[in-house]
Amino acid sequence: MPKLTVRDVGEFEVESGKRLVKALVEDAGTDQLHACGGQSKCTSCRIQFIEGEPDRITQAEKDTLKIRELSDPGVRLSCQITCDEDMTVEIISRMAGSGRPDQGSAVADEMVPDPIWTTK
Repeated sequence: MPKLTVRDVGEFEVESGKRLVKALVEDAGTDQLHACGGQSKCTSCRIQFIEGEPDRITQAEKDTLKIRELSDPGVRLSCQITCDEDMTVEIISRMAGSGRPDQGSAVADEMVPDPIWTTK
């Protein structure tokens, strides 16, 4: 089982292949935002990789990051990442202080849209 370390929160073992956004909410108990329900449409689920950033990226994530002009190294969309290896992240988009009434729409177990994998 991969180990997910969330800065200032703790370390958690997560099911291999679980979507990172779901692991952050369900396993780590964080207030990570996911306004669009994890469909790579918004960027509210942004995280910053400290260690273990995957080399692969979905085409949907790549397109969304480009459209939103987010090119900071290590900034990724947690809805488009699966927990396959150990990783350390920092949440940079939280419900606290956002003014939102909730974290966002329900997130499906399977990645949406169907992933087309590419390299970063």
